[in-house]
Amino acid sequence: MNYRHGYHAGSFTDVFKHTILISLIKSLQQKNSAFCYLDTHAGAGCYDLWAEAAQKSNEFETGIAKVFNALNPPALIKDYLSCVQAINAHFSDSAASSLRYYPGSPVIMRYFARQQDRLVLTELHPQEYQLLKKEFARTRQANVHLLDGYHGLKAFLPPKERRGLILIDPPYERPNELAYLTSMLAHALKRFATGVYAIWYPIKARSIIDQFYRSLKDNIKNPILITELSIYPEESPLHLNGSGMAIVNPPWQIDDRISAFLPWLWQNLTIHHQGQFKISVLD
Repeated sequence: MNYRHGYHAGSFTDVFKHTILISLIKSLQQKNSAFCYLDTHAGAGCYDLWAEAAQKSNEFETGIAKVFNALNPPALIKDYLSCVQAINAHFSDSAASSLRYYPGSPVIMRYFARQQDRLVLTELHPQEYQLLKKEFARTRQANVHLLDGYHGLKAFLPPKERRGLILIDPPYERPNELAYLTSMLAHALKRFATGVYAIWYPIKARSIIDQFYRSLKDNIKNPILITELSIYPEESPLHLNGSGMAIVNPPWQIDDRISAFLPWLWQNLTIHHQGQFKISVLD
């Protein structure tokens, strides 16, 4: 339990993950009825890109910094940037036109949440939890828990709203995390079969990802949409080459929503036109 997301805040994998998340939020909000957002590994909520952790890795320079200054972004990227700009404008020493602070997934959900939507946030790292609790102290729609996120799948599902978006974004410190995640996901679906589950995963070696896909197909019978974005060759040992999001019970036309911005995102994030992006149904 040593992972601190501050070292990676605003990275290209964050940009990918959070734009996919926003597309899912907007899809669920096409209906007026409330939904519950469960973030199993919520982190600190918001990150200072000028802090020592972020400056040590500078991962935001190949992520949000590129997109923040890019020209002619698609509509959903504009929505994403409006959230980033709002976070920066919130602080007295910053302005919406400058980039210092980066919102994590809970803060992004709070920005887009309607009055009727509810947030359940779990975090196990004690320091991250305290920061998260402070960030959401005045947010009446949110409940923050010091808890293993996988236990949260048992504790908080099914939600009272009977509609839900569950983000599963572990730090991948556990051996065989993907296999364990698939097992816990299968149990969660037994409790809440109609929820929309978004599972973020890192891409370092294609063989590991192919094994993950086989495990999903063997254990999950619900429809699954796969989205990925890589900015380096996928077998490069020197980098986190890309990341993906497996979406269980994908909302109607979500593939079209993602297709409208993902090519642009890859064009603006790729290093020397390496890597790729994909959207496909797992079958």
